[in-house]
Parts: sequence; C-alpha cells; structure tokens
Amino acid sequence: MKCKEAEKMIPLFLEDELETEELREFMEHIEKCDECKEELSIQFLVSEGMARLETGNVFDLQNELKGRMNDAGRALHFRENLKWILYALEGLVILAVIIIILMIIFL
Repeated sequence: MKCKEAEKMIPLFLEDELETEELREFMEHIEKCDECKEELSIQFLVSEGMARLETGNVFDLQNELKGRMNDAGRALHFRENLKWILYALEGLVILAVIIIILMIIFL
C-alpha cells in the first residue's frame, strides 16, 4: 500500500468503516510508515480533540489512539479467524451434501 492510499483510509479507520482486507493493509502500512502514523495521530487528535473540547471532557488522546489501534488489531485478528471458521463450516456442509447424495444413490 502506498502512503496516499493509507492517508485516504485514515478517516475510514477512525470511523471504523474499513473492511477486513482494507484494515489489514492499513494496519500493516501504519506499523511500517512513520509518516502515515504521524498523519493518523494528527487527524485523530484534531477530530477527537475538537469534539472533546466542545463537550468539556478531560482526555488523553495519545493513549486513546494507541487503544484504538490495539482494538483494531484484535478486531482484525478476530475477523480473519472467523473467515477460516466459515471456510471450515462451508467444507463440512459440502461434505454432508455429498454424503446425503451418496446415501440416496446407494440405498
């Protein structure tokens, strides 16, 4: 992924609107690219900071961003594991259909 693509995805990441594949590519790029990581921090600080200032809430945005990145990593891991479970279930369904067809043919 190129930096321009990652920068365009930052608002989507902040709104938790990235699909699994997009999220994986984004996370991998952010981990390797200090410039994009900095841009993510800036956009997060501006958007969240402005919202918090308006409400008067106390905040620690750097730690919140780290938490959001950790949460996104866990969500990505969960989504990818779920994908493999679904593949396994799909295989079991296909196997069950084959067995049923064979039972009908030979019984």
